[in-house]
Amino acid sequence: MIVLLPPSETKRPDGDGPPLNLRGLSTPALGELREALVDELVELAADPGASRAALGISASQDAEITRNAQLRSSPTLPGIDRYTGVLYDALDVGSLRGAAAVRARHRLAVGSALFGLVRADDQIPAYRLSATSKLPGGSTLASRWRPVLEPALAAIAERELVVDLRSGSYAALGRLPGAVTVDVYTVHPDGKRTVVSHFNKAHKGRLARVLAGSRAEPTDAAAVTTIARRAGFDIERDGNELTVLIPA
Repeated sequence: MIVLLPPSETKRPDGDGPPLNLRGLSTPALGELREALVDELVELAADPGASRAALGISASQDAEITRNAQLRSSPTLPGIDRYTGVLYDALDVGSLRGAAAVRARHRLAVGSALFGLVRADDQIPAYRLSATSKLPGGSTLASRWRPVLEPALAAIAERELVVDLRSGSYAALGRLPGAVTVDVYTVHPDGKRTVVSHFNKAHKGRLARVLAGSRAEPTDAAAVTTIARRAGFDIERDGNELTVLIPA
């Protein structure tokens, strides 16, 4: 099983790993586009105004541009340790121990606008590029990633069940029909359901932690549902679509 996470805008700074080695990353079929995007971001960083427009940031966030300028020279961290924020706080992969930690590092992966797919131990630098960023040239990141990322994801799905927790914009970079997907809804006393917004990422992070560390080896959505229910989740299944229900 692979648990595919969204990335986060916030990333842990610095690192203790060697500079970026794109050829050393997993999923080598993505290498050519990774090289092109890294080169484009480094070049773009020489023009702060153009960088702000492309990345959707303000002058107060110019440190993000500096990160991009240093993509090829800055230290790296394992991908699962690089990303921060609500989902990753709830996942708390660093607190897993023993066999659960080993399983988690095998199962966890992150969708990325810069690298396409990052496995847990892929060494990456801090960077700024979102799925909705608009790099010079006119083509969207989705139109560039789909031709290479979708076949790579399909090849993974042929071997392992994929639980896709990515947000819509990142799922659009590489669609994966047949993956198990998860939505989170609040259930109100009158039975009405509304989409969970603020805590959506936290609930997905907790679910990712349960699945990543589980001793079970699920091969379908029904088995994923069983694991989640045993962990205390109120969850419904409709085919490959799972719904986590949270009391109001």
